[in-house]
Amino acid sequence: MKRLCLLFAFVACVTVLSGQSKGIPRTTEGKPNFSGTYEWPKSMGGERCRCSATIFDRKNFAPFKPGGEAFYEPRNGDPRHDEPRDFCMPAGFPSGILSANAMQFFQTKDYLVMVHEFQRMTRVIPLDGRKHREDIEPSFYGDPVGHWEGDTLVIETTNFKRWSLDDNFYGNPNEYRMHSDALKTIERIAWKNANTLSYNLTIDDLKIFTAAWSQEFTIAAKPEWEAAGLYEYVCEENNRCAGGKCQGK
Repeated sequence: MKRLCLLFAFVACVTVLSGQSKGIPRTTEGKPNFSGTYEWPKSMGGERCRCSATIFDRKNFAPFKPGGEAFYEPRNGDPRHDEPRDFCMPAGFPSGILSANAMQFFQTKDYLVMVHEFQRMTRVIPLDGRKHREDIEPSFYGDPVGHWEGDTLVIETTNFKRWSLDDNFYGNPNEYRMHSDALKTIERIAWKNANTLSYNLTIDDLKIFTAAWSQEFTIAAKPEWEAAGLYEYVCEENNRCAGGKCQGK
């Protein structure tokens, strides 16, 4: 029995040392600590660099369900539809997190708070094992809850309203990608190395696609940005000139 106990103690020690050798920050509870300042998610895919990661790569898409082509909704000339952010409407998730602006994460035992410089998008993600809330209205950013799978934080978000998925319409005005109100997203965040997070984002929209699909991103830590912090992002109220360009009366 003594030898068995010593063996278990040795294995536990090796496991702890192995985790420490990765050089990743951890909380006092032993969980990976994501608190810090970061660059936006970046991805390489398709025929060109997705350096700002503002659009998803078509090659990752699952096949459409019958009628799923409604995912592509052309711009119609109505500025409140074609670029609602010009009228202070939120980018929503996941579109907002893909914008090329800095981010800050603040982590406690029970929450991860993600603040994006773009539109000052803030997501408060419970980590205490709670379930999704019930009887709340659908929203632009949905209802996120997180749980740990080893050293990977898994965030599941539901209860979205129908909204734009990404910025693909700037490249192709006939393909304004709109997710449905059935959207569920799954984010998997883990330290890839001491300076980089791996970020896997799954899109599960069964009103449009026959199956869920995912795209891989990386998020670079930028501790040198912490002194300046996030810049203030203010949207002008009652902006009636889309993009600052007033036409007509």
